[in-house]
Amino acid sequence: MTAEKPTPRAEVVPGGITVVEATDYINNEAGQLLADAAKAHFGRERPVLLFDLSATRIINSIGVSILLELLEDILDRKGTMAFCNVSPTIARTFDIMGVAQYARIFPDRATALEALGGHDG
Repeated sequence: MTAEKPTPRAEVVPGGITVVEATDYINNEAGQLLADAAKAHFGRERPVLLFDLSATRIINSIGVSILLELLEDILDRKGTMAFCNVSPTIARTFDIMGVAQYARIFPDRATALEALGGHDG
């Protein structure tokens, strides 16, 4: 008997921002679930995507790779990708892997939504 993995929750909030809540350690399986949840909610042009990582403390290289692929897709669409509630370990990983160069990182969801709400996309 295997335990079911929690599914990330995604919703579009006012301003057209898609907020995806990570639920677990972000590895290949959880990373793909995050990407799928995000893609199911954003439009074709200028998506604004916010990942809330308050429920996770670690991400592996495959999880980062999946998020980088999603980031590339969003940047190609002239969109914005951001993260909030990032643990120090994940913040260091994002710095090392280059995610922080192209995605915005905020200390909490309220700050992120306020800043992204001014996005013209």
